[in-house]
Amino acid sequence: MTEENKMTEEEQMQITMGLIINAGNAKAFAVEAITCAKNGDFEGAKAKLKNADQALVEAHNTQTGMLTQEAQGNHVNVTLLTVHSQDHLMNAITFLDLAKDLVDVYPKGARMPPLL
Repeated sequence: MTEENKMTEEEQMQITMGLIINAGNAKAFAVEAITCAKNGDFEGAKAKLKNADQALVEAHNTQTGMLTQEAQGNHVNVTLLTVHSQDHLMNAITFLDLAKDLVDVYPKGARMPPLL
């Protein structure tokens, strides 16, 4: 790898933090979508899910860029923060999938039992 292709630690940190932020935003919008659906605001829930999808696309694009760099031989140091960012992304994907199902179920009159 040539020196001009090498990513600085600061650039790696910015990319990693961007992944965390976008994944976190996706999960937050998914939580808001569930809350809207619980309150009977199904249009609001759909809008929040759309926002979550958009944030998730941003996070996924960041991850794809990181994987592309790795595949091209531009290796970066894997830090705890990098691992944490991947964890955020996977949790956001899982949570958004669940939120979509819940938002779909609420209008059909299904009632969720109270949580302990």
